[in-house]
This record gives sequence, structure tokens and C-alpha cells, in this order.
Amino acid sequence: MKKRSLKISLTNQIMIATVLGIFWGVSFPGLGDQMQLVGNFFLRLIQMSVVVLVMGSVIEAVGGLDPKELGGIGGKVFLWFTGSTLVAAIFGLFFALILKPGAGLDQSLLQSTETALSTSSMEEVILNFVPLNIIQAMVEQNMIQVIIFSLFFGLALSLIKHEKKNQLFLDMISSFNHILIKMVSMIMKLAPIGIFGLVASLVEDTGIRVLGMLASFLLTLAAASLLFLFLWFLLTSLYCKVSLFRLIKNMWRLSVISFTTTSSAVSLPFQIEDGKERFGISDRINKLVMPLGMTLNSNGLSLFLALAIVTVAQAYQIQLSLGDLLQVVLLSSLACLGTIVVPGGGLVTLATVLPMLGLPNESIALLAGIDWFSGMFRTLLNVDPDVTVALIVAHDEGELDRAVFNGEKAPVKLAEKITDGV
Repeated sequence: MKKRSLKISLTNQIMIATVLGIFWGVSFPGLGDQMQLVGNFFLRLIQMSVVVLVMGSVIEAVGGLDPKELGGIGGKVFLWFTGSTLVAAIFGLFFALILKPGAGLDQSLLQSTETALSTSSMEEVILNFVPLNIIQAMVEQNMIQVIIFSLFFGLALSLIKHEKKNQLFLDMISSFNHILIKMVSMIMKLAPIGIFGLVASLVEDTGIRVLGMLASFLLTLAAASLLFLFLWFLLTSLYCKVSLFRLIKNMWRLSVISFTTTSSAVSLPFQIEDGKERFGISDRINKLVMPLGMTLNSNGLSLFLALAIVTVAQAYQIQLSLGDLLQVVLLSSLACLGTIVVPGGGLVTLATVLPMLGLPNESIALLAGIDWFSGMFRTLLNVDPDVTVALIVAHDEGELDRAVFNGEKAPVKLAEKITDGV
């Protein structure tokens, strides 16, 4: 009788590494720099291909569409993204007004902290959506500019493919994307080691002091995020007529990865993979919605910004009028466009929004102390709804394989698909 080997899934390895990282950071202080080096090295391995992966995925998705179909699908995606981002901002505002987390902040500490900020006018924000130089945009990892270029490139490719009846270049891009996804999958085998290093260094640097000082803010963010996510899952299951339990089960691996890495960029390859292999979303929808969602559908950031703005106002005992609250919702939603999709990007956006409302700049430095923890919930809400929107659009377009979603059959793996084409 053969002995069965114990195989631990990547998801469970990541969860174990997180627990061990917390234990290591508390028990063995003094090794923070070494642990941080391990974690940052892993993140760099992942991030080095993200810009090219986003560009290739969008070009392939848009270039593979019929020009007449692009408007219909694009309109649906935009409406769902816009609607969910607005609702998320309202959620953050509502929870901040009800639970009042700012009342518990140490105001004297806020006043003793200074942060230098760079502000931009609304005109500059809008103009910055379009790149002056696509190479520069790629170097700076400005995702909204990369996506704008990729959309136009993909549209031109779609028109040429339709006119010339030739998709040789499109096939080349598709093969290139498969290679990138395979490369990222190889790197992700190092995820447990990288996440262990990140968590261990973080716990050593901050300890329990920062968590205790801003516990009310973090608990409010957690409650608002989890309730929003559950209601959004419920809406998706009712709209698409799928099992809520199965939806949550299929989303579990992606939720763990996004929550622990706090990076939408790191999560993107797994969104694309799970969208096909766990949810049964067609490649056409999958490779268009996921990369767009990474930049345009930032529910977690929108909720965080609204909550953070009101929390800062409460800490400084600043009364916000109804007009101010409306402005909070609009700014929290609009500021999510073109945000940085790596850990720490939320603070950059917060630094842009707070001065627009005349709120104290120095509060950003305090929130930076818990940015990793708040980033866990931001990323969770940024990533999971992208998949649900893709699921909704696939349902509308009749391109949802319910047998795959329900686990009744396995889809064709990417590796098998490439082999078949050789």
C-alpha cells in the first residue's frame, strides 16, 4: 500500500507563513532588516512583469474583440465599476459617521507630525490620464496611462484584424501573455517565504503600539469592508443565479493572496487564472475586465479614503456639512482612477485628497503607521469585486461556464492550450 504524501496548498502555505511571521517578529527582534529584504525581494520579482502583463492582457482582450462588441461590453464594465466604487465610498462614510473612529485618535500626536505633500489641480489629474510618453509611463508604473495606451493600441489592432483578416500579431501577443503568466506562477511558489519576511519585519517595526492607538479605525475599516464584500457577493449570486456558498468558496484562494500581499498587482495573475479555471469566465471577458478592474475598480481604496477623511475631520473636531460629505464621496471615488497598485499606493492618493478638502496634512504620517494593515482590507475589496464584475458581464453575455463554476468539470489549462497549438 502506497503512502500518501502530505501536500499543503499554496493558500495554506501562505496562511501558515503569516502566522509564523507574526511569531518571529515578536520573538526575535533585531532581524527586521534581513526579513524585510526577503519580503521586498519577493515583491520585486512579482512586480517586475506587472506593467507588461497589464499592457499585454488589455491589448489581447481589446484586439480580440469585434469593434462592434467593444462598446457594449465596455459600457457594462464601466457602469458596474463606477457604481460599486460610489457605493463603497458611501459605505466608508456611513461607518465613519456611525462609529466615529476619529474620536479615539491621539490628537496631540497628530499635531506633532509633519508631512510634505505635493498637490495637483483637477485639470492636471485629468490630463495625467493620458501619457506624454508610454515608455516613461511604463517606467513610472503609471497604470492608468499604460491602460489608456493599451486600449487605443488594442482598438487599432482590432480594426486592422477586422479589415485585413490577419491576426498574426494578436497571436504573438497571446503567446507572450501565456509566458508571462507562467513566469509569475513560478515566482509565486516563493510566496510563503516572501510573505513570512514581510510580516515578520512589519511586526518588529510597529509592534502592538500602533494597532492599539488606531484600533478603532482599523476595526471600523474591517467591519465596513467585510459587510460591503458580503452584500456585494450576495448581489452577484442573485444577479447571476449562482450559489453564494460556491462563490465564496471559489474566491477563497484569491482573497487570501490579496489580503496577505496587499497588492492588486501581485493578485492580477491569479485573478486571470481563477477567473477561467474556478469561475468559468470566458477568456474574452476575463482578460478585458481583470486588468481594467485593477486600476478602475478600487472599491477598497474608495471606502478607505472616505473613512480616513471623516476620521481625520473627527480627530481635529472639524464639522463636515452635507455638501462636504457629498464632496468626500465624489473625491473618494474619482481619486481611485490611476492609483498605484502596489503596497503603499493608498497613502499617495490620501495625500492628494486631504488638501483638496482643507484637512491637516500631518495626519497622513500617522495613518502611514498602519498602512499595511489597512492595505489588507483595501486590497481585498479592490480585487474580489473585479472578479464578480467579470462574472456579471460573462453572465450577461452568455459566456459563463456554470459547470466550471460549480466544480463539475475542469477547464483547459493554459499549458495544455499552448501544447495543443504547437
